[in-house]
Amino acid sequence: MRRVVVTGVGVLSSIGNTVEQFEESLRAGRSGIGPITQVDTSRLRFHNAAEIRGFQPAEHFPELTWLDRFAQLGIVAARDAIADSALTWNDALRARTGVITGSCLGGIGTEDAYYFNYYHENKPRCSPTTIPRIMSNAVASHVAMEQKFTGATFTTSTACSSANHAIGQAFWLIRQGTLDCALAGGSEAPIVPGHLRAWEGMRVVAPDTCRPFSKNRAGLILGEGAAVLVLETLEHARARGSRIYAEVAGFGMSADAHHLTNPLAEGAARAMNDALDDAKLPREQITYVNAHGTGTVANDSTETRALRQVFGSHANRLAVSSTKSMHGHALGAAGALEAAATILALHGNFIPPTANFLELDPVCDLDVVPNEARAAQIEAALSNSFAFGGLNAVLAFRCVQE
Repeated sequence: MRRVVVTGVGVLSSIGNTVEQFEESLRAGRSGIGPITQVDTSRLRFHNAAEIRGFQPAEHFPELTWLDRFAQLGIVAARDAIADSALTWNDALRARTGVITGSCLGGIGTEDAYYFNYYHENKPRCSPTTIPRIMSNAVASHVAMEQKFTGATFTTSTACSSANHAIGQAFWLIRQGTLDCALAGGSEAPIVPGHLRAWEGMRVVAPDTCRPFSKNRAGLILGEGAAVLVLETLEHARARGSRIYAEVAGFGMSADAHHLTNPLAEGAARAMNDALDDAKLPREQITYVNAHGTGTVANDSTETRALRQVFGSHANRLAVSSTKSMHGHALGAAGALEAAATILALHGNFIPPTANFLELDPVCDLDVVPNEARAAQIEAALSNSFAFGGLNAVLAFRCVQE
């Protein structure tokens, strides 16, 4: 089995449109949550989200006919990750490079707009590019075509675990020798009228901001964004003298087989245990956990119980934070943003905080790194994603001595 490392990162989020901006915001505990500007929210019960600011698609694409916003974000993040990796490409490497992405919704903005045109405006026709814009694999396909990558390329769609499943599959494909290199991550653009109304119906969106693990937490805050990682073998990265952010050490996944929307601690714990076993990491070696941490009453208490099941008394020594408190819940892209945050934490020797925290909740009795980042050397970390449908995916990362 070959060792797999991260050598490139690309990010677009509400807290930064570059890796440098993203890391700076994580260190500052700066939240990107604010009033929604893309959609009229006067008929909604909530008015805040984590929107990307300053992204101008025309600066990146000569024409946008084929591209929904989620695809625009994912393609730009992939380009930035490739540039960050400083890889030198040839035909042989392109043939052994794949693109594995995650998205829960795909081109929902396009879908919403065309349904409005059909049902409300009574327009009898829609564009022939509608289906290619909507399809969830648009990012993977466009990146593969643009970069001439012909290795295994596909998209996972497992609600909020989509990106972690994508990164985990890419990791396994390289480790077992199917690929030599992969672009892996996720993208999502959920700030769309019909979709916001659907979330309103679930009564799980906070009226103000996201306060994971805090006693007075009132729900999640939706966010948009994209993050893509460049994965390659440790041997190849060292041979070319690459900067290495971190090693992908293990991956675990499970199904609760319990309930569509209520999480189960045992299912989450199984995925964490599988990731640790896959990585051959002792529990005591984990310093930090980037939590799923949505800010809902059920999720945060359930995740706390799961962490205590996995780590026992060592849970008292873990730093556990939710970066969703800053970049929002980006659904199928959430795991990619959080993997990027975890990797940057390992590489940069700091622990991102749980922002917006007000008061300790006895049922979330962990060190949740409230409000302020910490300087720390992290030997190994987990990044958790737990999805509706009871689908769990956990990534394990560790430092590599260069």
